[in-house]
Amino acid sequence: MPTLKIPTPLRPYTDGQSEVKVSGTNVEAAMRNLVDKYPALEQHLFADGEMRAFVNLFLGENNIKDLQGVETPLEEESTLRIIPSIAGGQYVL
Repeated sequence: MPTLKIPTPLRPYTDGQSEVKVSGTNVEAAMRNLVDKYPALEQHLFADGEMRAFVNLFLGENNIKDLQGVETPLEEESTLRIIPSIAGGQYVL
């Protein structure tokens, strides 16, 4: 089963787990399986049935947006990571 690595801010919704085994042959199926297991995550990852734009998912070192998006295939040994977007700071000219 693919492994999904959970960032610290989302761990309260996965009973503190940093990694969750998920089923699915592509990223979308794996993410749906994750929210099936942990329904409280859905509001943080999905809006109107679609993955939120600020949710960054990496398969190995590759952003899935640079691959096939949510249709990116997964292998049994795949590791998918949720990388939280970071905002803030000051823009200086």
